[in-house]
Amino acid sequence: MKNVANQSPVRVPFKLVLLSIIVLWAVYYVLASIRWEILGFGLSAEMMALRAIVVIGGVLVTLALWFVLRFFDAKSLRTKAIAALVFSMPAALMLAQINNTVFSEMNSKMEEMIIDVIGGDSEEDGEQARLRAEAEANLLEERDAYLERQQASLGMFAFLGPLSDIAFSRYFMMLAWCSLYLALLTGEKARVAERRASEFREAAKASELRSLRYQVNPHFLFNTLNSLSSLVMTGKAQAAEQMIQTMSRFYRHSLADDPTGDVALDDEFDLQQLYLEIEAVRFPERLKSVFDLPPELADARVPGMILQPLIENSVKYAVSPVNRPVTIIVEAREEFDRLVLTVRDDGPGVPENGHQGFGIGLANVRDRLEARFGADIILESGPVPGGYRTEIRIPLTRNGRN
Repeated sequence: MKNVANQSPVRVPFKLVLLSIIVLWAVYYVLASIRWEILGFGLSAEMMALRAIVVIGGVLVTLALWFVLRFFDAKSLRTKAIAALVFSMPAALMLAQINNTVFSEMNSKMEEMIIDVIGGDSEEDGEQARLRAEAEANLLEERDAYLERQQASLGMFAFLGPLSDIAFSRYFMMLAWCSLYLALLTGEKARVAERRASEFREAAKASELRSLRYQVNPHFLFNTLNSLSSLVMTGKAQAAEQMIQTMSRFYRHSLADDPTGDVALDDEFDLQQLYLEIEAVRFPERLKSVFDLPPELADARVPGMILQPLIENSVKYAVSPVNRPVTIIVEAREEFDRLVLTVRDDGPGVPENGHQGFGIGLANVRDRLEARFGADIILESGPVPGGYRTEIRIPLTRNGRN
């Protein structure tokens, strides 16, 4: 997993930024066109073409604003808000200038149309011309009064004169987009934080599985070396040599697997058969084993060496204390889309003075299963008539899939 400290600041994907800008200006284009039609000023086709040019300029200016704001992505929310307030001002002025430049000829054309209307038609009688002129004059007076009120309320934009009204509206338009951009940035940071938290959880889970798995190998090695020492000291050289060869096969098999990964159930059964072959050298007359694995479950996946502590307990508490033959049975079956693994023996069960060591092995198995499958496991262990049985129920998976 990557070092979090070395990771670059979180960014909003460019495609998402561009989409937000296009949507903003598309909405502006539609609303402005609808407003023009409602007012009935005419010249709709010409106005829509000019407005499209303004929209293209608006997209470019907003992209330039984004390019500046992205340098503040890693700063505090207060710093980002101040940057949005400050840099939206020149962006609004540029938009106002673009608007005036694009519509300058159209404004002149509209003024000529008003003058023609005020001048009246030569064929109109004097009264009609006078009434039309008064109406248009009142309209112009109202427009001038409106512009004066707007200029008085524009504050910091008042000194801009003709650009002030447009710049003021574009300023709030840019602030609205900045708010949207900050919301997108916050959402992206939340997604990245969740992804990193998931990576941390997976790393912690892998470390836990690796730690639990490594608790098995040293314990088994300690037992087998003690057994090997006993064989050498009693002069059983051939049995000692057989144990060494089987141990070599066992460790070559077990160490080849990823300690945090799953293995095929038939591989797990083969590994435990090797283990019992090693123990059978110590107990040639007492230890018997039976493995029952249906062919259809051979590719089921289980945590590696998950059966090891259970079989070790059977050897320690069922075979070792008695002088009669003891059979250890390892079985697998499927029940309602669940894999059921059973380890049982016909020994005397768990003696009171050995219960603590027995519980450590069971705790290890439970912890590994819960680390792998969560709470969706069942581990039951206890004496049964004629011996002891431990049963595991876990989700049935094949190649990592249910």
